[in-house]
Formats: sequence, structure tokens, C-alpha cells
Amino acid sequence: MRDSDLPDHYEVLQLSPRADQDTVQRVYRHLAKRYHPDNGESGDSERFKQVLEAFRVLSDPEKRARYDVKLEQRREDRWRIFDQSTALDDVSSDRQLRMALLSILYTARRNDPERPGVGVLDLEHLLGCPEQHMTFHIWYLKENDWVERRDDGTLAITANGVDHVLDLGGPLQPGLRLLEPGAGKQAATSRPARSDRNV
Repeated sequence: MRDSDLPDHYEVLQLSPRADQDTVQRVYRHLAKRYHPDNGESGDSERFKQVLEAFRVLSDPEKRARYDVKLEQRREDRWRIFDQSTALDDVSSDRQLRMALLSILYTARRNDPERPGVGVLDLEHLLGCPEQHMTFHIWYLKENDWVERRDDGTLAITANGVDHVLDLGGPLQPGLRLLEPGAGKQAATSRPARSDRNV
């Protein structure tokens, strides 16, 4: 299986990647009962297979560790929007970077509302963009009350930030390499039209 085809077992089980084994077991039992083909009301054989496979991997510490490494690598590859030849002072790139930051923070908040913070080092890693290039944009997002710095030093999107992302048509799709030729055209055809407001 290619990493690009890697299923998101955490999404299938509606779990945070930080979930402990007891939580994995409990959620699995609940979903397996719901989607079991013998369940006349909510049975779904395809979803049941996905739940079973997700549990098979996440309930085994060794398999889960190997899977987490692959999932993290895929996540990094999909979010990386800059390469060494990109001009980081370009206004269009600035807008894209701010939207990418908001999209990552939106996704983090949606996946784990209680612990939505993302560290600057993680953002550097995900975006392939050094901290010094993000400082201005983080300041801008904070001044607009779209992002907040939490007590633990991480960044998180605010309710205003969530509204702003939704006003712009929703978070960026991570599979899109924004700065490649034709990326803008792809984005326009794959997402609702955005507001003209700057990010």
C-alpha cells in the first residue's frame, strides 16, 4: 500500500491520535455494534470492515507505532507547500501561508477541541517553512483574533478564526501543493468560491 492510500484509522474510529488503549477498545465496541451487518437499523458492511481494520492496527502497540510513523510522514508530505526556490516575500505566497496556517489550526481544533494547540516547531515541520517566515503571519492572525497563543505556548484557532475559515470556503485540502503550476485553478474547481477578503 502506498502512503498516499493510507487510511486514517483515527478518523474511522473518531478518535484523537492521543487516545489510550481503553478508549480505543470502548469506541471500537460501540462502532462495531452500530455497523455490524446484522444490525438491521444501522448495519453497514463496508464501514464495519473499516472499523475492524482500524481496530486491528490501533489495538496492537507495535502495529500502531509503525502506522503512526507512516501517518505522520504522509501528513508532512501533504501539508508541505514551500520548496527551496519559493520566493517567500511574494504577496500571493503570504496569503497562501496564512490560509495554510489557519487550515492546520482549524483541523487540529476540529480533531481535538479540548487540546487544539499546535507548536511552532510542528508548524515549521508541516509547512516546510522556517519560524522567522511565520512570525509576521502569526502576529497578523493574532491581531485579527483568528488565532490565540495558549498557556502552554502552542497556537490554536479561535471561534472567530473558525468563522473566518468557513467564510473563505473551508480549510485548504491538504493534498494540494499550492505553489505548483495550475494549483490556483485546481483550488477554484475543487472548493466553493472564496470571499475577496484577504486572509
